[in-house]
Amino acid sequence: MNGASVVRNKQKVLTELSKGDFDAFLYDCDGTLADNMEGHKASYRAAALMYGFELDDTIIDELAGWPIIQVADEIRKQYGVNFNPEVFAQLKNMLYEDTFIQETKPIDFVVAHLKAHAGKVRIGVVSGGGRVSVSRTLQQIGVTSLVEVLVCAGDTVRGKPYPDPFLSAAEQLGVDPTRCLVFEDGNPGVQAAVAAGMRWIRIDQV
Repeated sequence: MNGASVVRNKQKVLTELSKGDFDAFLYDCDGTLADNMEGHKASYRAAALMYGFELDDTIIDELAGWPIIQVADEIRKQYGVNFNPEVFAQLKNMLYEDTFIQETKPIDFVVAHLKAHAGKVRIGVVSGGGRVSVSRTLQQIGVTSLVEVLVCAGDTVRGKPYPDPFLSAAEQLGVDPTRCLVFEDGNPGVQAAVAAGMRWIRIDQV
């Protein structure tokens, strides 16, 4: 089976899974719409080296969807390194945006799913990434004009795994949270969707 066939089959499965009486689809960005997690991991590792320690990037998978400052704070705690999480997050973002963002590719079957449903349901993107980085990523994968609402790190007091970002997106779209379907690749995002009373699909299991 060639790559195009795999994409079509996965898009078909995702379309079947997402059938229902939904008013809005809310997509995570990194690892869900965008195939860029290796770039994010590399920028975390590079930032850590600049602080003098080697980072095991499995922590990035475990905390996928957390706001970057909170990930940085968790790294600080686990590694016992004294740094300002906000400054670390800014460094990580700078490294990612300067070096890795241009390598971002779409996760084709998810992007195709979004494009196929734009105009039929409301479309939002809810991410733990910074607004500049997420906006550039959405532009890179060609969906900026289809996204009606973008909720990023810092837009709500609490990020994933709390429900606040998804509830904010639903409110901005004028949609009942129970009529939203969330597309996520990480446990914190799924936990946030459940807490928001929304149904969800794990992209990495399609």
